[in-house]
Amino acid sequence: GINAEYMGILIKVIMEGGPLIFIALALAVFIIAFGFHRVEEGHVGVYFRGGALLSDIAEPGYHWKFPFITTYENVQITVQTDQVTNIPCGTSGGVLILFDKVEVVNRLKRDSVWQTVKNYTISYDKTWIYDKIHHEINQFCSKHTLEEVYITMFDTLDENLVESLQRDCNIWAPGLEIIAIRVTKPRIPQHIAENYERMEKEKTNQKIAFETQRVAETSAQTKRQEATILAQTEADVSMIKMLKEISETKTLLEKEALMNDMLIQKEMAQAKATKIKLNTEAEANKFKLTPEFLKLEFLNAIANKSKTYYGPSVQDFLKENVHKLFDKQQEIISFIY
Repeated sequence: GINAEYMGILIKVIMEGGPLIFIALALAVFIIAFGFHRVEEGHVGVYFRGGALLSDIAEPGYHWKFPFITTYENVQITVQTDQVTNIPCGTSGGVLILFDKVEVVNRLKRDSVWQTVKNYTISYDKTWIYDKIHHEINQFCSKHTLEEVYITMFDTLDENLVESLQRDCNIWAPGLEIIAIRVTKPRIPQHIAENYERMEKEKTNQKIAFETQRVAETSAQTKRQEATILAQTEADVSMIKMLKEISETKTLLEKEALMNDMLIQKEMAQAKATKIKLNTEAEANKFKLTPEFLKLEFLNAIANKSKTYYGPSVQDFLKENVHKLFDKQQEIISFIY
């Protein structure tokens, strides 16, 4: 068909053109193949032509540029960790120590890629991370003693490095963000390390002894507090019981006083009633105790009792003694009233 006809014509042209056409076609395939490149995810591509940085910024994916004339580089714009190793420094006392590794977590913002590469090339992190870490570590060591670098101020070193790097980057390389820095413990001379280990062991023993003493004191204090609380509780209970007994006694006394008052009132009422009764009976007796009534009562009393009289003249005895007894009775009645 038509495709076979075109293929035949192409082969005929190549055969008639000879080696020159074959070389041209091979060169074209080579240029096309080597012109393709890939920008990785998390990166952007920057291009150079004749060593000069072009303004093009390529996003992740496949792209094509004329090979050998235009070159490209991947620039990471996600978070990355740069490891700075083998950093020697001397303390203010002249002791040489070595930091094995410092890790710097950083990120270059996409909007700042072109300007950063323009100013500091594709190896911008060498200037502002690797070289800067060496500089700052040496500055720190030269201003402090071995004890400060190795022990007392070591925990603040990473924070100081972050602050120092970020401050300079904000001025000279905007867009480079220092997220965190991790510093390993430096290596110090063996004999000094042994001294520090011995000191740390002594400190640990002292701390253990201190903690043991503190626990004992705390236990004793707790027991004292418990005893105090128990004593206070017992005192409070005793006070409550005493107040209860006092209250009960007071109530009982008030009850007894009330009963006594009631009894007194009752006795007074009974006495008053008895007095009124006696007064009434006495008033009534005034009217009853007449000579005639007394004589009658006397005679009734004599008549109701059997008496035996002996003598020569009983009749005369009665006449004489009845009048005497009656007169005596009258004297008693007069005395009473």
